[in-house]
Amino acid sequence: MTTTTAPMFPRPVAHRGLHNRAAGVIENSASAFEAAIARGFAIECDLQLTSDGVPVIFHDPDRKRLQGVEGLVADATAAEVTGTPLLDSAAGDRPQTFTEFLAQVNGRALLQVELKHQRDIANTQLLARAAAEALKTYEGPVTVESFDPRLITLVRQFGFTGPRGIITYDYAPDGWHKDLPEEQRFILRHLLHWNETQFDFISCAQDALELPAIKFWRALGKPVTGWTVRSAVEAEAARPHIDQIVFEGFDPDA
Repeated sequence: MTTTTAPMFPRPVAHRGLHNRAAGVIENSASAFEAAIARGFAIECDLQLTSDGVPVIFHDPDRKRLQGVEGLVADATAAEVTGTPLLDSAAGDRPQTFTEFLAQVNGRALLQVELKHQRDIANTQLLARAAAEALKTYEGPVTVESFDPRLITLVRQFGFTGPRGIITYDYAPDGWHKDLPEEQRFILRHLLHWNETQFDFISCAQDALELPAIKFWRALGKPVTGWTVRSAVEAEAARPHIDQIVFEGFDPDA
């Protein structure tokens, strides 16, 4: 008798929901999440912390691109962030608090929640604690991930018992984290924080899927999602190296 284990990510993951700005459906909005649910996709979203300690669904550290407002999310209150519409939203969507988002989804889709990097250790702890507290009573399928090993370590310490993932890429000297010392980028590139994080899955940039650490951990059974896949051609190229795609801008079921 053989047994099989259900995949951690059985369906493609809609990056920031199933969004289409040209059609008035903005990333990380209630409309984008509802569209993903309607198609049976999993949902990736981003969690930031406001100045009054409330986690909100928002990607950028600043509000300019998505709300047309100067300033950082971390310097605004939750009322200010959630009270301002998302630019170009046909439905007049506004950013949601994490609890509002969880109430909307209500177990209808698998979640891949990214905890965004915070500017200091105090806010890092606050975000991890707030996320873990909100998820204690949530009954749907959910995973948590972050570029920051501290966040996925802390969210476990604060009581989150679901799958936790590390987000990674090649950490090239001219990449997003170019200001980090080379030693730290080396640790992150090769996932040498395992003793602390003990991550359950990996979310890797599609152009870094052949890094030795990714191949090593996947061979040992750690699921890998590849981001951000933007075409069927990219999906086909990534597929031998991953267990699921994190996509936007095309229909993976077409």
